[in-house]
Amino acid sequence: MARPRTHDDALRTRLLEVASRTTSERGEAGVTVRSVAAEAGTSPSAVYALFGSREKLLAAVTAEGFRRFAAHLAAVPRTGAPREDLRALGLAYRASALADPHFYRVMFDRGVEPASGDGDPIPPAGPGRPDARSTKRGTFEVLRDAVARAVPQGSAAHVETVALGLWGLVHGLVSLELAGRLDGDAETRARRYAETLSALGPLLAENGVRPDARQDAR
Repeated sequence: MARPRTHDDALRTRLLEVASRTTSERGEAGVTVRSVAAEAGTSPSAVYALFGSREKLLAAVTAEGFRRFAAHLAAVPRTGAPREDLRALGLAYRASALADPHFYRVMFDRGVEPASGDGDPIPPAGPGRPDARSTKRGTFEVLRDAVARAVPQGSAAHVETVALGLWGLVHGLVSLELAGRLDGDAETRARRYAETLSALGPLLAENGVRPDARQDAR
């Protein structure tokens, strides 16, 4: 007979939300099991039952951030217009960051390796709880595959370089926006972001591709 679940997924999600916000606003030093439990309306024992330790709670926040991020990118449909698909991925990147700003900051500010040094993936891979490292790799592979379809004449090394450049572009813009460093209201910022993708994305993609291949692609 299966053991009854004392703590449900809703509580786990609530604890992750609280921990992500606290880490984003105060840094890891500001996160304690007691304070997270109190803000989530539960007991410290519930945190230990669900995550095992404070360090594993923090690692789970990172994994959850990448899970949500990957879900946003995976929701972008693949069409017959690969460059438009690439632009759509860039827009989905921003949408994910704005939807979960605390998770976004945490997942890039801290590593995904177990802080406890025990070598175990945190959280355990399973339904709704993927290994953070494989999820992180998967999100980049989505972008790299989109670049490969958009620039079919490019070498594997070129595709990798373009994907990294595009990631740097969107990450930089999104990070500036989350930090309040971009002028304008929400509509203006969204328009400028989209315009930047449209202007710089093709330049990054075409740089390094043979001139005759670029002509053929048109």
